[in-house]
Amino acid sequence: MSHTTPVSTSARPATRIASIDLIRGAVIVLMAIDHVRVYSGVPASGTTYGIFFTRWITHFCAPAFIFLAGTSAYFYGRTHAGLSRFLFVRGVWLILLELTVIRLAWTFNVDFNQYELAGVIWVIGWCMIALGVLSKLPTKAIVAFGIVVMAAHNLLDGHVQKLVPMLGDGTGAALWKLLYVGFWAGPIMFSPDGPVLFVLYSFIPWVGVMAAGYAFAHILEMEPSRRNRACLAIGLGAVALFLVLRGFNLYGDPHPWAAASQGPDGAPMPGLLSFLNTSKYPASLCFLLMTLGPTIALIPLLERTKGGLASALKVFGRVPFFFYVLHIPLIHALALVVSQIRLGAVSPWLFANHPMAAGPPPEGYTWSLGLLYSVWALTVVLLYFACRWYRRFKMNRNAELLRYL
Repeated sequence: MSHTTPVSTSARPATRIASIDLIRGAVIVLMAIDHVRVYSGVPASGTTYGIFFTRWITHFCAPAFIFLAGTSAYFYGRTHAGLSRFLFVRGVWLILLELTVIRLAWTFNVDFNQYELAGVIWVIGWCMIALGVLSKLPTKAIVAFGIVVMAAHNLLDGHVQKLVPMLGDGTGAALWKLLYVGFWAGPIMFSPDGPVLFVLYSFIPWVGVMAAGYAFAHILEMEPSRRNRACLAIGLGAVALFLVLRGFNLYGDPHPWAAASQGPDGAPMPGLLSFLNTSKYPASLCFLLMTLGPTIALIPLLERTKGGLASALKVFGRVPFFFYVLHIPLIHALALVVSQIRLGAVSPWLFANHPMAAGPPPEGYTWSLGLLYSVWALTVVLLYFACRWYRRFKMNRNAELLRYL
Protein backbone atom coordinates (compact mmCIF):
# COMPACT_ATOMS: atom_id res chain seq x y z
CA MET A 1 0.00 0.00 0.00
CA SER A 2 1.19 3.39 -0.77
CA HIS A 3 -1.07 5.66 1.32
CA THR A 4 1.09 8.56 0.92
CA THR A 5 0.82 12.38 1.19
CA PRO A 6 2.74 15.54 0.46
CA VAL A 7 3.29 17.76 3.45
CA SER A 8 5.40 20.85 2.88
CA THR A 9 6.04 23.86 5.04
CA SER A 10 4.76 26.14 2.28
CA ALA A 11 7.98 28.07 2.23
CA ARG A 12 8.43 30.84 -0.30
CA PRO A 13 12.10 31.41 -1.03
CA ALA A 14 13.00 34.54 -2.92
CA THR A 15 13.43 32.55 -6.13
CA ARG A 16 10.94 29.73 -6.13
CA ILE A 17 12.25 26.47 -7.59
CA ALA A 18 9.50 25.48 -10.00
CA SER A 19 10.61 21.86 -10.24
CA ILE A 20 9.87 21.24 -6.56
CA ASP A 21 6.23 22.29 -6.93
CA LEU A 22 6.03 20.27 -10.15
CA ILE A 23 7.41 17.13 -8.49
CA ARG A 24 5.05 17.48 -5.54
CA GLY A 25 2.12 17.96 -7.89
CA ALA A 26 3.08 14.99 -10.07
CA VAL A 27 3.55 12.58 -7.21
CA ILE A 28 0.36 13.63 -5.46
CA VAL A 29 -1.56 12.83 -8.63
CA LEU A 30 0.18 9.45 -8.80
CA MET A 31 -0.54 8.86 -5.12
CA ALA A 32 -4.26 9.09 -5.76
CA ILE A 33 -4.01 6.03 -8.05
CA ASP A 34 -3.08 3.81 -5.15
CA HIS A 35 -5.75 5.25 -2.89
CA VAL A 36 -8.41 4.55 -5.51
CA ARG A 37 -6.96 1.04 -5.68
CA VAL A 38 -7.64 0.59 -1.96
CA TYR A 39 -11.40 0.81 -2.58
CA SER A 40 -11.33 -1.01 -5.92
CA GLY A 41 -10.45 -4.40 -4.50
CA VAL A 42 -7.44 -4.63 -6.84
CA PRO A 43 -4.53 -6.22 -4.90
CA ALA A 44 -1.53 -4.19 -3.81
CA SER A 45 0.82 -6.32 -5.86
CA GLY A 46 0.63 -9.00 -8.50
CA THR A 47 2.40 -10.87 -11.25
CA THR A 48 0.71 -9.12 -14.18
CA TYR A 49 2.32 -5.98 -15.54
CA GLY A 50 -0.86 -3.90 -15.28
CA ILE A 51 -1.50 -4.58 -11.61
CA PHE A 52 2.18 -4.49 -10.67
CA PHE A 53 2.90 -1.10 -12.25
CA THR A 54 -0.39 0.36 -10.99
CA ARG A 55 1.13 -0.11 -7.57
CA TRP A 56 4.81 0.39 -8.40
CA ILE A 57 4.45 3.85 -9.95
CA THR A 58 3.03 5.12 -6.67
CA HIS A 59 6.16 4.03 -4.79
CA PHE A 60 7.76 7.32 -5.79
CA CYS A 61 5.26 9.30 -3.72
CA ALA A 62 6.24 8.78 -0.07
CA PRO A 63 9.99 9.19 -0.63
CA ALA A 64 9.50 12.37 -2.67
CA PHE A 65 7.03 13.91 -0.21
CA ILE A 66 9.06 13.19 2.89
CA PHE A 67 12.35 14.20 1.27
CA LEU A 68 10.88 17.47 -0.02
CA ALA A 69 9.17 18.13 3.33
CA GLY A 70 12.69 18.33 4.73
CA THR A 71 13.73 20.63 1.89
CA SER A 72 10.76 22.92 2.50
CA ALA A 73 11.55 23.00 6.21
CA TYR A 74 15.00 24.39 5.42
CA PHE A 75 13.58 27.15 3.23
CA TYR A 76 10.97 27.96 5.86
CA GLY A 77 13.75 28.41 8.41
CA ARG A 78 15.56 30.76 6.01
CA THR A 79 12.61 33.16 5.93
CA HIS A 80 10.97 32.65 9.35
CA ALA A 81 12.21 32.60 12.92
CA GLY A 82 11.45 29.71 15.27
CA LEU A 83 11.83 26.74 12.90
CA SER A 84 12.08 24.16 15.71
CA ARG A 85 8.91 25.41 17.36
CA PHE A 86 7.09 25.47 14.02
CA LEU A 87 8.13 21.90 13.21
CA PHE A 88 7.09 20.71 16.67
CA VAL A 89 3.63 22.28 16.45
CA ARG A 90 3.17 21.14 12.85
CA GLY A 91 4.27 17.63 13.75
CA VAL A 92 1.84 17.33 16.66
CA TRP A 93 -0.94 18.77 14.50
CA LEU A 94 -0.30 16.20 11.74
CA ILE A 95 -0.25 13.28 14.19
CA LEU A 96 -3.60 14.36 15.66
CA LEU A 97 -5.12 14.76 12.19
CA GLU A 98 -3.92 11.27 11.21
CA LEU A 99 -5.63 9.71 14.23
CA THR A 100 -8.91 11.60 13.79
CA VAL A 101 -9.92 13.28 10.53
CA ILE A 102 -7.84 11.16 8.17
CA ARG A 103 -8.66 7.91 9.94
CA LEU A 104 -12.38 8.72 9.63
CA ALA A 105 -11.96 9.55 5.93
CA TRP A 106 -10.37 6.14 5.29
CA THR A 107 -13.04 4.12 7.10
CA PHE A 108 -16.31 6.07 7.20
CA ASN A 109 -16.86 4.45 10.59
CA VAL A 110 -16.45 5.80 14.12
CA ASP A 111 -15.15 2.64 15.79
CA PHE A 112 -12.00 4.46 16.90
CA ASN A 113 -11.43 2.14 19.84
CA GLN A 114 -10.87 -0.86 17.58
CA TYR A 115 -8.81 0.64 14.77
CA GLU A 116 -6.25 3.40 14.44
CA LEU A 117 -3.73 3.89 11.64
CA ALA A 118 -0.19 5.24 11.94
CA GLY A 119 0.15 6.16 8.30
CA VAL A 120 2.33 8.53 6.33
CA ILE A 121 0.91 11.67 7.94
CA TRP A 122 1.74 10.17 11.32
CA VAL A 123 5.35 9.48 10.40
CA ILE A 124 5.80 12.88 8.77
CA GLY A 125 4.60 14.44 11.99
CA TRP A 126 7.12 12.55 14.11
CA CYS A 127 9.90 13.20 11.60
CA MET A 128 9.16 16.93 11.69
CA ILE A 129 9.43 16.91 15.47
CA ALA A 130 12.79 15.13 15.18
CA LEU A 131 13.95 17.50 12.43
CA GLY A 132 13.28 20.41 14.77
CA VAL A 133 16.08 19.02 16.93
CA LEU A 134 18.34 17.90 14.07
CA SER A 135 18.13 21.30 12.39
CA LYS A 136 20.25 22.76 15.19
CA LEU A 137 23.20 20.57 14.16
CA PRO A 138 25.81 21.50 11.53
CA THR A 139 24.84 20.63 7.98
CA LYS A 140 27.52 17.96 7.69
CA ALA A 141 26.13 16.21 10.77
CA ILE A 142 22.61 16.28 9.32
CA VAL A 143 23.87 14.84 6.01
CA ALA A 144 25.74 12.09 7.86
CA PHE A 145 22.70 11.27 9.98
CA GLY A 146 20.41 11.02 6.95
CA ILE A 147 22.77 8.83 4.94
CA VAL A 148 23.57 6.50 7.83
CA VAL A 149 19.91 5.97 8.74
CA MET A 150 18.90 5.29 5.12
CA ALA A 151 21.90 3.14 4.23
CA ALA A 152 22.72 1.24 7.41
CA HIS A 153 19.33 0.13 8.69
CA ASN A 154 19.31 -2.90 6.38
CA LEU A 155 22.13 -4.30 8.52
CA LEU A 156 19.28 -5.26 10.87
CA ASP A 157 17.53 -7.44 8.27
CA GLY A 158 18.71 -10.79 9.61
CA HIS A 159 18.05 -9.81 13.21
CA VAL A 160 14.57 -8.48 12.45
CA GLN A 161 13.55 -11.63 10.55
CA LYS A 162 14.30 -13.62 13.71
CA LEU A 163 12.81 -11.02 16.04
CA VAL A 164 9.42 -10.43 14.42
CA PRO A 165 7.92 -13.88 15.21
CA MET A 166 8.86 -13.42 18.87
CA LEU A 167 7.37 -9.95 19.36
CA GLY A 168 4.37 -9.88 21.66
CA ASP A 169 2.29 -7.01 22.98
CA GLY A 170 4.64 -5.48 25.56
CA THR A 171 6.31 -2.10 25.63
CA GLY A 172 9.43 -3.37 23.88
CA ALA A 173 7.39 -4.87 21.05
CA ALA A 174 5.44 -1.63 20.66
CA LEU A 175 8.67 0.35 20.34
CA TRP A 176 10.00 -2.03 17.69
CA LYS A 177 6.77 -1.66 15.71
CA LEU A 178 6.74 2.13 15.98
CA LEU A 179 10.41 2.59 15.23
CA TYR A 180 11.08 -0.05 12.59
CA VAL A 181 9.22 -3.29 11.88
CA GLY A 182 5.74 -1.75 11.57
CA PHE A 183 2.72 -3.82 10.72
CA TRP A 184 4.67 -6.97 9.76
CA ALA A 185 4.78 -7.82 13.47
CA GLY A 186 1.06 -7.18 13.96
CA PRO A 187 -0.82 -4.22 15.47
CA ILE A 188 0.00 -2.59 18.77
CA MET A 189 -2.53 -3.72 21.37
CA PHE A 190 -2.92 -1.18 24.18
CA SER A 191 -5.41 -3.35 26.11
CA PRO A 192 -7.35 -6.60 25.51
CA ASP A 193 -10.42 -4.60 24.42
CA GLY A 194 -8.62 -1.96 22.36
CA PRO A 195 -7.55 0.43 21.06
CA VAL A 196 -5.47 -1.14 18.29
CA LEU A 197 -2.83 0.76 16.31
CA PHE A 198 -1.63 -0.47 12.91
CA VAL A 199 1.80 1.01 12.10
CA LEU A 200 2.08 1.36 8.34
CA TYR A 201 5.00 3.82 8.28
CA SER A 202 7.65 3.31 10.95
CA PHE A 203 9.97 6.09 12.11
CA ILE A 204 13.09 4.49 10.59
CA PRO A 205 14.23 5.08 7.88
CA TRP A 206 11.89 8.00 7.09
CA VAL A 207 13.52 10.33 9.59
CA GLY A 208 16.75 9.83 7.62
CA VAL A 209 14.96 10.69 4.36
CA MET A 210 13.61 13.94 5.80
CA ALA A 211 17.01 14.87 7.21
CA ALA A 212 18.63 14.23 3.82
CA GLY A 213 15.98 16.40 2.17
CA TYR A 214 16.73 19.20 4.61
CA ALA A 215 20.42 19.07 3.76
CA PHE A 216 19.63 18.80 0.03
CA ALA A 217 18.16 22.30 0.17
CA HIS A 218 21.72 23.66 0.25
CA ILE A 219 22.22 22.24 -3.25
CA LEU A 220 19.06 23.92 -4.48
CA GLU A 221 20.48 27.27 -3.35
CA MET A 222 23.43 26.91 -5.72
CA GLU A 223 23.74 28.84 -8.95
CA PRO A 224 21.46 27.06 -11.49
CA SER A 225 24.16 25.39 -13.60
CA ARG A 226 25.97 24.05 -10.50
CA ARG A 227 22.67 22.96 -8.99
CA ASN A 228 21.72 21.05 -12.13
CA ARG A 229 25.07 19.26 -12.29
CA ALA A 230 24.81 18.31 -8.63
CA CYS A 231 21.25 17.00 -9.03
CA LEU A 232 22.24 14.88 -12.00
CA ALA A 233 25.30 13.52 -10.21
CA ILE A 234 23.34 12.62 -7.07
CA GLY A 235 20.29 11.29 -8.87
CA LEU A 236 22.06 9.23 -11.53
CA GLY A 237 24.59 8.06 -8.95
CA ALA A 238 21.75 6.76 -6.78
CA VAL A 239 20.22 4.94 -9.76
CA ALA A 240 23.58 3.38 -10.64
CA LEU A 241 24.10 2.25 -7.04
CA PHE A 242 20.62 0.73 -7.04
CA LEU A 243 21.35 -1.23 -10.22
CA VAL A 244 24.57 -2.61 -8.77
CA LEU A 245 23.28 -3.44 -5.30
CA ARG A 246 20.01 -4.90 -6.52
CA GLY A 247 21.39 -6.48 -9.68
CA PHE A 248 23.94 -8.56 -7.77
CA ASN A 249 21.83 -8.91 -4.60
CA LEU A 250 24.72 -7.39 -2.66
CA TYR A 251 22.92 -5.39 0.02
CA GLY A 252 20.06 -3.04 0.66
CA ASP A 253 16.91 -5.16 0.59
CA PRO A 254 15.80 -8.12 2.73
CA HIS A 255 14.24 -9.90 -0.26
CA PRO A 256 16.66 -10.86 -3.07
CA TRP A 257 15.24 -10.82 -6.56
CA ALA A 258 15.35 -13.73 -8.96
CA ALA A 259 14.94 -14.15 -12.72
CA ALA A 260 12.14 -16.60 -11.97
CA SER A 261 10.24 -16.16 -8.73
CA GLN A 262 6.74 -16.37 -7.29
CA GLY A 263 4.49 -13.42 -6.62
CA PRO A 264 2.15 -13.00 -3.65
CA ASP A 265 -0.53 -15.03 -5.45
CA GLY A 266 1.85 -17.94 -6.05
CA ALA A 267 2.01 -17.30 -9.80
CA PRO A 268 5.35 -16.84 -11.59
CA MET A 269 6.68 -13.29 -11.41
CA PRO A 270 8.65 -12.04 -14.43
CA GLY A 271 12.26 -11.19 -13.67
CA LEU A 272 11.79 -7.46 -14.28
CA LEU A 273 8.96 -7.31 -11.76
CA SER A 274 10.96 -9.29 -9.22
CA PHE A 275 13.89 -6.92 -9.71
CA LEU A 276 11.72 -3.86 -9.09
CA ASN A 277 9.81 -5.43 -6.21
CA THR A 278 11.82 -3.82 -3.42
CA SER A 279 10.67 -3.53 0.19
CA LYS A 280 8.74 -0.45 1.25
CA TYR A 281 7.80 -1.42 4.82
CA PRO A 282 10.26 -0.44 6.19
CA ALA A 283 11.71 1.28 3.14
CA SER A 284 14.91 -0.51 2.17
CA LEU A 285 18.00 1.24 0.84
CA CYS A 286 17.28 -0.22 -2.61
CA PHE A 287 13.70 1.10 -2.46
CA LEU A 288 14.96 4.59 -1.60
CA LEU A 289 17.67 4.58 -4.28
CA MET A 290 15.15 3.34 -6.86
CA THR A 291 12.67 6.14 -6.08
CA LEU A 292 14.69 9.13 -4.90
CA GLY A 293 17.41 8.76 -7.55
CA PRO A 294 15.17 9.43 -10.57
CA THR A 295 13.27 12.12 -8.66
CA ILE A 296 16.43 14.12 -7.96
CA ALA A 297 17.85 13.54 -11.45
CA LEU A 298 14.68 14.97 -13.03
CA ILE A 299 14.93 18.32 -11.24
CA PRO A 300 17.02 20.03 -13.97
CA LEU A 301 14.64 18.85 -16.69
CA LEU A 302 11.49 19.75 -14.80
CA GLU A 303 12.82 23.23 -14.03
CA ARG A 304 12.47 24.02 -17.75
CA THR A 305 9.10 22.32 -18.25
CA LYS A 306 6.29 24.61 -19.40
CA GLY A 307 2.74 24.22 -20.64
CA GLY A 308 -0.74 23.57 -19.35
CA LEU A 309 -0.02 20.21 -17.73
CA ALA A 310 2.97 21.61 -15.85
CA SER A 311 0.91 24.56 -14.65
CA ALA A 312 -1.85 22.27 -13.42
CA LEU A 313 0.60 20.06 -11.55
CA LYS A 314 2.13 23.12 -9.88
CA VAL A 315 -1.32 24.05 -8.57
CA PHE A 316 -1.45 20.71 -6.75
CA GLY A 317 2.17 21.00 -5.69
CA ARG A 318 1.61 24.34 -3.93
CA VAL A 319 -1.25 23.11 -1.74
CA PRO A 320 -0.36 19.42 -1.29
CA PHE A 321 -1.77 18.85 2.17
CA PHE A 322 -5.10 20.40 1.18
CA PHE A 323 -5.25 17.89 -1.69
CA TYR A 324 -4.44 15.03 0.67
CA VAL A 325 -7.11 15.88 3.23
CA LEU A 326 -9.78 16.11 0.52
CA HIS A 327 -8.81 13.27 -1.79
CA ILE A 328 -9.35 10.33 0.59
CA PRO A 329 -13.00 11.10 1.49
CA LEU A 330 -13.70 12.04 -2.15
CA ILE A 331 -12.32 8.74 -3.45
CA HIS A 332 -14.17 6.88 -0.72
CA ALA A 333 -17.45 8.61 -1.60
CA LEU A 334 -16.96 7.88 -5.31
CA ALA A 335 -16.42 4.21 -4.42
CA LEU A 336 -19.84 4.21 -2.71
CA VAL A 337 -21.38 5.58 -5.91
CA VAL A 338 -19.62 2.97 -8.05
CA SER A 339 -20.82 0.20 -5.74
CA GLN A 340 -24.40 1.42 -5.95
CA ILE A 341 -24.28 1.55 -9.75
CA ARG A 342 -22.52 -1.79 -10.29
CA LEU A 343 -24.05 -3.88 -7.51
CA GLY A 344 -27.34 -2.12 -6.90
CA ALA A 345 -26.30 -1.47 -3.29
CA VAL A 346 -23.49 0.05 -1.29
CA SER A 347 -21.23 -2.74 -0.09
CA PRO A 348 -20.69 -2.85 3.72
CA TRP A 349 -17.05 -3.60 2.90
CA LEU A 350 -16.62 0.10 2.06
CA PHE A 351 -17.24 0.95 5.72
CA ALA A 352 -14.62 -1.45 7.03
CA ASN A 353 -11.19 -0.50 8.38
CA HIS A 354 -9.38 0.62 5.24
CA PRO A 355 -6.62 0.56 4.24
CA MET A 356 -5.06 -1.95 6.66
CA ALA A 357 -7.76 -4.17 8.16
CA ALA A 358 -10.74 -4.21 5.83
CA GLY A 359 -10.37 -7.83 4.77
CA PRO A 360 -10.81 -9.15 1.21
CA PRO A 361 -13.45 -7.51 -1.00
CA PRO A 362 -16.78 -9.31 -1.49
CA GLU A 363 -17.06 -11.76 -4.34
CA GLY A 364 -17.74 -9.98 -7.62
CA TYR A 365 -16.84 -6.57 -6.25
CA THR A 366 -13.30 -6.02 -7.68
CA TRP A 367 -13.03 -3.32 -10.35
CA SER A 368 -11.28 -3.51 -13.68
CA LEU A 369 -8.15 -1.40 -14.11
CA GLY A 370 -10.07 0.72 -16.60
CA LEU A 371 -12.66 1.63 -13.97
CA LEU A 372 -9.93 2.25 -11.40
CA TYR A 373 -8.17 4.74 -13.66
CA SER A 374 -11.45 6.40 -14.65
CA VAL A 375 -12.33 7.11 -11.02
CA TRP A 376 -8.77 8.36 -10.47
CA ALA A 377 -9.04 10.78 -13.41
CA LEU A 378 -12.37 12.10 -12.14
CA THR A 379 -10.87 12.62 -8.68
CA VAL A 380 -7.94 14.61 -10.07
CA VAL A 381 -10.17 16.84 -12.20
CA LEU A 382 -12.55 17.62 -9.33
CA LEU A 383 -9.72 18.38 -6.94
CA TYR A 384 -7.96 20.64 -9.43
CA PHE A 385 -10.70 23.23 -9.10
CA ALA A 386 -10.74 22.95 -5.31
CA CYS A 387 -6.95 23.27 -5.10
CA ARG A 388 -6.89 26.24 -7.47
CA TRP A 389 -9.44 28.03 -5.28
CA TYR A 390 -7.57 27.22 -2.07
CA ARG A 391 -4.25 28.35 -3.50
CA ARG A 392 -5.72 31.76 -4.30
CA PHE A 393 -7.46 31.92 -0.93
CA LYS A 394 -4.23 31.12 0.91
CA MET A 395 -2.21 33.67 -1.07
CA ASN A 396 -4.65 36.41 -0.04
CA ARG A 397 -4.73 35.49 3.65
CA ASN A 398 -2.13 35.76 6.34
CA ALA A 399 -3.89 33.73 9.03
CA GLU A 400 -1.60 31.92 11.47
CA LEU A 401 -3.52 28.65 11.13
CA LEU A 402 -2.93 28.49 7.37
CA ARG A 403 0.81 28.08 7.99
CA TYR A 404 0.05 24.59 9.32
CA LEU A 405 -2.13 23.57 6.37
